[in-house]
Amino acid sequence: MDAGGTDLLGLAASRLNWLDQRQKVLARNIANSDTPNFMPRDEQSFDDVMRNGTLALTQTNSRDLAGDTSNAGTVAMKVKSRSINGNGVALDEQMMKVADTDTQQRLVTSLYSRYMGMFQTAIGKN
Repeated sequence: MDAGGTDLLGLAASRLNWLDQRQKVLARNIANSDTPNFMPRDEQSFDDVMRNGTLALTQTNSRDLAGDTSNAGTVAMKVKSRSINGNGVALDEQMMKVADTDTQQRLVTSLYSRYMGMFQTAIGKN
């Protein structure tokens, strides 16, 4: 499915995969908000990921293909302040990023659904 030289469904799938990986990184940051000397991380920007190639597979089930489980796609975040135990996680910033990621996921799935609806209408399935 190529719409004007752009694989819209493939781009949407890549974006959703990136957003899923970002949610996991942010969840790890929040889970470690009391871990001494823990430094938060974030995913590389989606633009950088698309510019540098495809997203790496992540193995979520023992029957899945082996994927990349390292922090290769993540980057260290700039920390504004640290707690007494050296932790750099600011929960308010992490929660804002989680909310932003959730909004982006809803937008991409909505656009995907609308595109599929238009495609089905075009081929006479609706």
